[in-house]
Amino acid sequence: MSHQEVNRELWNGMAGQYVEAAKQSWASPEPYWGIWRIPEADVGALPDVAGLDSIELGCGTAYFSAWLARRGARPVGVDQSSEQLATARAMQARHDLDFELIEADAESVPLPDESFDFAISEYGASLWCEPARWISEAARLLRPGGRLVFLTNAPLLVLCSAPTAEVATQRLERPQFGLHRVDWNDADGHAIEFHLPHGEMIALLRSFGFEVEALHELQAPEDASSTYDFVTPEWARRWPSEEIWVARKTATASG
Repeated sequence: MSHQEVNRELWNGMAGQYVEAAKQSWASPEPYWGIWRIPEADVGALPDVAGLDSIELGCGTAYFSAWLARRGARPVGVDQSSEQLATARAMQARHDLDFELIEADAESVPLPDESFDFAISEYGASLWCEPARWISEAARLLRPGGRLVFLTNAPLLVLCSAPTAEVATQRLERPQFGLHRVDWNDADGHAIEFHLPHGEMIALLRSFGFEVEALHELQAPEDASSTYDFVTPEWARRWPSEEIWVARKTATASG
């Protein structure tokens, strides 16, 4: 099975576990980031999106697109999980907030070139899609000057997570050289993630015409708690478990 098929099956199967989280996120008046729910007001990763055409690549239940819509953007959400999108549509009805949702692979989006001013992925395509494929799609979809913002796990967290481990340790458990596709098998099933070291991510973004404007390495706050158990708050207060990249499309892809 391809990584798209594996991850689609995973998320269709787990969608019911994320309905309550979707209710909480959609009800939040302000955006927040990642598993530690760090307020955007404390991070400053988002530009002014009022009046912008935006696309969320791997939107899941589309709560981030809802936050963008409330800030004046015109969002479109893309996800390959029909069950996650069903939750997103239920939330749209619940909050009387309508925007387009498309069931599609974020590595091959059925929309025209240069249709958007802003692209975002929070644990969507940025984690579950092959990096060169989804970033090239983001570049294709963005107009010149458009921004791409995405959150994913920090490479250090992956390096400290052994293939059979349930939680990150304080030791390097896998090599950085060659880091790319990471397969997990646990009680929820088979999952395929993608991670790149910083140098390779910068080179990849530049190859598709992006200029990196910021990299926010997130620290868990003192009162942090999470429903996820792959990393502890204590670990994430000492080292970055998540990071947000901000890049601007400045040129045509070189490759």
